[in-house]
Parts: sequence; structure tokens; C-alpha cells
Amino acid sequence: MHRRLLTLAHDTRLTFLLTVLSGFITGLLIIWQAWLLSNTINNVFLDNQTLAQVWGLLRTMLFVITGRAILTWLNEVWAKDVAVRVKTSLRERLFVHIQKLGPAYTRAERTGELTAAALEGIEALDAYFSQYLPQLLISALVPISILIFVFPMDLLSGVVMLITAPLIPFFMFLIGKGAEVVTKRQYETLSRFSAHFLDSLQGLTTLKIYGQSKSHAKNIEKVSEQFRDTTMSVLRITFLSALALELLSTLSTAIIAVEIGLRLLYSRMDFLQALFILVLAPEFYLPLRMLGLRFHAGMDGTAAARRIYEILDLETSEPRIWGSEKNLTSTKGLFTSLIFSNLSFTYPNEATPALQNINLELRAGKYIALVGPSGAGKSTLVNLLLGFIKPTDGEIITFGKAQSTVLGPPSVEKIAWIPQKPYLFHDSVAANICLGDPEATQEQVVEAARTAHLHQFIETLPQKYQTIIGEGGARLSGGQVQRLAFARAFLKKAPILILDEPTSSLDPETETLLEESTRQLMQDKTVITIAHRLNTVFQADEIIVLDKGQIEEQGTHSELMANQGVYARMVNSLKIEIGDWNSESDEFKVAASQPQKMNHQLSIDYRQSQIKNRKSNILPRLLGFLKDSWNWVALSVLLGALTIGANISLMGTSAWLISTAALHPSIAELGIAIVGVRFFGISRAVFRYLERLVSHNVTFRLLARLRVWFYQKLEPLA
Repeated sequence: MHRRLLTLAHDTRLTFLLTVLSGFITGLLIIWQAWLLSNTINNVFLDNQTLAQVWGLLRTMLFVITGRAILTWLNEVWAKDVAVRVKTSLRERLFVHIQKLGPAYTRAERTGELTAAALEGIEALDAYFSQYLPQLLISALVPISILIFVFPMDLLSGVVMLITAPLIPFFMFLIGKGAEVVTKRQYETLSRFSAHFLDSLQGLTTLKIYGQSKSHAKNIEKVSEQFRDTTMSVLRITFLSALALELLSTLSTAIIAVEIGLRLLYSRMDFLQALFILVLAPEFYLPLRMLGLRFHAGMDGTAAARRIYEILDLETSEPRIWGSEKNLTSTKGLFTSLIFSNLSFTYPNEATPALQNINLELRAGKYIALVGPSGAGKSTLVNLLLGFIKPTDGEIITFGKAQSTVLGPPSVEKIAWIPQKPYLFHDSVAANICLGDPEATQEQVVEAARTAHLHQFIETLPQKYQTIIGEGGARLSGGQVQRLAFARAFLKKAPILILDEPTSSLDPETETLLEESTRQLMQDKTVITIAHRLNTVFQADEIIVLDKGQIEEQGTHSELMANQGVYARMVNSLKIEIGDWNSESDEFKVAASQPQKMNHQLSIDYRQSQIKNRKSNILPRLLGFLKDSWNWVALSVLLGALTIGANISLMGTSAWLISTAALHPSIAELGIAIVGVRFFGISRAVFRYLERLVSHNVTFRLLARLRVWFYQKLEPLA
């Protein structure tokens, strides 16, 4: 997986090299700063020099510190640039691939899980590329550079560093292997939790109708606690890795401080060299410690990448082309016929085929109607034609002019589709219509809306064509949504038109208005309609009757009525239910009891947002969620203070040990300092581990309460 992730950074090699180079140069400046600091302290402490005498060293040290700050800033900027470019590229690849997989794939997946992969999953790679990957190289370059300076000065200290340094990545690897399994489980839990919470919000109205909306808050609380427990189980292991790194680095530093102090005591080492090595010792282990801390980010990234590559590795099939493609891509000469050859399709986890051995020829410019009972396979056949799903057996062949042939359906760019339930995006009316043609002018959009008898309604909206209509067209009636779908089709001007009984959601008046527009839309096009109401298909050039996934009959209305088969029985049944058949006009007389006009308009609030009090003080409200958790907060603060205190005590005791040893006292005077160095080194790591666990536990408790509160506030508004 790491190798595949590295290939993502191929186009950002220069920026990535600059990131590593800036980190490496920062390491060299650290060595220079340690040398300047050691010289300054040596000159003041032993040589009794004044401020004026060491001012040159201090000025140079200020220059080095400034350089480190600038390089650290550049390092973060370049690292972020690498991460952003990789994430953008990967997100584009993922979206394009999901589009190629089609609706058949997305319908089989939970929306929340796909959203988590495309958003949280890809965002998890940010830390991998901006922190973990550069740190991996810096952790090798900087310690080696320090050893190059230490070995000529003090062989023993260099050997201690060389022996203890490999132990850090070794233990990091061992603990990381154990954390890898639970990290994967935690990411899967996050995906399921994201899907569950999204389902809860999308289904809030349904929950409310059935009286389950309030009790569902307990379910969200339970799932949130499960996610917290899973995450904490991961953190206990990953923080254990940090604990091991802290112990190894601090104890190694303590060993170096003690052995240097003892040699200073017996005049076997100069104070300047001892102090220089002591200052460098923490910096030697720091890159390795940082690598351990960022190793968790690396595991999060690889766990997310596995799910992303599971999607990217799913195969998609592109149509194979023989001959000239020129005529197939033109609007007028798209194809001469579509052949369905021995076509069969079975949905996953189902034994009965939805379609079986379909052999059919659809000629260009014809009006074809697909009829049959529910579940006969009409929608499946259209989904195959749209390329949303692939046949289990058989194939679709598109024959074009000049002997051009495509093994597969025509491109969706040449098909206009008006389903029963069109999807509208949370955007303006104009933007939703422009899906038919993103390059369309405002005049073309208005003309399409006029043709769909939608313009007059749009003019009554607050911002007219720029009015936001809500997710799924929540602020429109069913008929208005359907007319907007008609406007898209008018704007697209595709040579193939697929209708899934689009007038089923319209009132009789609007349906009558759209009849002329529909006939205009159908001109010079190949029309395929899924007919749920038989009185809409009598004028079709060919009627295809499907039943149980097979073609039962096909022909014109007159031919099928003469056959007295399945189609004739359906028509005769419809006569009894609706009204009398007029053989002269080939249509039904509408029953007198059927309403002739429905002019009901919904009163909708089109405000952009109803959120008020945006400038309220957030911090006190967030702190309110810590009710009953303040003891844990206090414990976290106490452990944090003890960690800082142990760190200060460790550095202070080490400095006192070295400076006192330089004055050659008795060994008894250094005994307490030697024990103190070891004690504070161990306690710092332990306090840090406990502080992380407690603080993260408090944070996830707060998030769980915040999530439940958010749902409970939304529930009355559903």
C-alpha cells in the first residue's frame, strides 16, 4: 500500500524534495545552534567572559534561530502543497471512477460510507504526505548528520547513540503492527458510523412519522459510544508506541548525561564537548520521536487508502470500437440501429435473472414503448442502455453509418433521460437546468423553461432563476420537479430520448400543456419510453411487452391487439378501470369523475438559511457539554502539568549534573542528580502517555454529546 501511495506523489517530486531538504537544513542549523550555545555557556561559565565578549556568538545564534524559523515555515508550506495536490488528484480519480462504475454501484453502497471515503478518507492522507512521509526521510538524515559531528568528539557517546537509535524504529514497528489491525477496524467503524448518522438525518421525517425520532437519539448515543470505545482502543496502542519512544529517547539521553558527567568528574573530557553533546542528544532522538508520533497518521492514511483503492480497483468496461467513429459522435448520424444480442442480467445476490435472452433491434428515429407489469425488467433494460449496469451475458451493439460499430451502448452524452423521480441538486434553478448543457446561455435556459411550461412559475420566485431550490428539489412540488427535468432535456437536445413515464407526477392540466412540448421534444429523435400507463403508448412505432424478464410480444398497437395476447389483456383490463375506448381516436375517454384541473401551489419559504444568532459566544456553550466531566478535565490538566514539570526537571537536573561535574566535586554530590535524571526521564514518558489517554477520552465524550445534541435540536424541525 505504501508503494501505491508513493506513486501518487510522482507529480510533486520537486516540492517533496524541497520539503525534505528544508527539514535536513533545519537539522544542520540545530547542530550549529548547539555549538554556539555550548561555546557561549563555556565562555561565560568557565572563562568568565562578559556580555560584550560573547555578543558575536549571541548575534550569530539569533541569525541561526531566524533561519530555523523560516525553514520550518517553508517546510510546512511545501509539505501542505504536496498533500493538497495529491488529495486533489486522488479525489478527481475517485469521482471519475465512481462515475464510470455508475449508479448500479452507488445504489449498492451506503451513501455515508462513500462520502467518508471521498472526504474523511482522502483527508486522512493529508497527514501521511505532509507529516509522516517527509519525517521518514528526515529521521534518517538528521541523526546521521549529528553522529558525524559526535563521533570525532566522543566515541563513547556516539556508540550509545548508534546502539539506542535503531531500537526506536524497531519498537515502533512492533507496536505499529499490532495497531494496524485495530486502526483498520476503527476506520471501518468510522465509515459505518458516518453512514448511520447520514441515514438518521435523511430518514428523520420517516422516523418522526412512525414516532421513533425521539427514541432514535438513544441509538445515536449508543453508536457514538461504540465509536469512542473503538477509537480509544486504537489510541491505547498507538500511544503505547509513543510511550516506548519517549522512554527510549529520555533514558538514552539520561545515560549520555550520566556517562558524560562521570568522565567530566575525573577530568577525562572537556566541558565544551560535554555540553555540546548533551545539548545535541535530545535533538538526535527528536526526529525519531516525531516519526513515532506521526506513525499513527501514517496508519490512518494507509487504512483510508485501502478503502479508496478497493473502489479504484473495481473494473469498468469501456465500449470497444471498430471502423470510423466519426459518424457515431455526430448528433444527426449517431447510429442506425441498436442490437441487444442474447442479453441477460442478474442482480447481485439474486438467483432469478431480471432479464433473460433478450434479442432486440431498435432502429434510429423510431418511437419504442416498453410495457409490462412491475418487475418485468423494463427499468433494467433501460439501465443497460444507459450503461449504468453491465450485462451478465450477451452484449449491446451500436451500428453506425459507414460500417462503424461500437460494442456497447451509445455514449450517455447523446442520451436525454427523464426519469420518474429526477434528482435536483441544492443549487439554483438555472444551475439545475444547465445540467443539460453547462455551456448554455441565459436565453437558452429561459427558452427551455418556457417550453417546459416552467418559466411563469420561476418568475414568481424571490431570486427567479437564481433561487436555491433545496436538496432533491425539497422546495418544489412534484410537478415542478418533473417540468424542470423536461427543461433539462430540451436544453440537452440529445438524439436519443428515454422517458420513464415523466408525466406521472403531473396534474391533468400540466400534462395537457406538456403534450405538445413532448411531441416537439420527440421530433427527429429515437424515443424509448417506459410505459406505466398504457394510454400513453398507442402511437408508438413499436411496443415491446416484457414479462418476467423476457420479451413476450412486440409490434404495433393494432398488431398486438389482434394477437389477443398479454398486451391485449392489459388494455382490456385498463378499459374496465378507466373508461371507454375510442377506436377512431386511439385513446381513452377520461371518466367524468376524474378532476380536470389541479392548480394547487405550495407555499414555500425560500430563505437561504434560517440560522440566527451567528455571533453567539461558542466557547461557553461548548464548555457546557463538559458537564459531569470536569474531574477528567482537571486530571488531564494535572497530568499535562506533571509532564511539563518532569521535562523541565530532567533538563535542569542534567544541566546541573554536567556543570557541577565540571568543577570536580566528590561522587557523592552527584548521586542524587544521577538518580533524578533517570526518574524524571521515566516519569515524563508515563505522564505524557496518561495525559494523552485522558484528554482524548474527554474529547470523544464531548463529541458524542455534541452529536446527540445536534440530532435532538434537528428532530423538532423535521
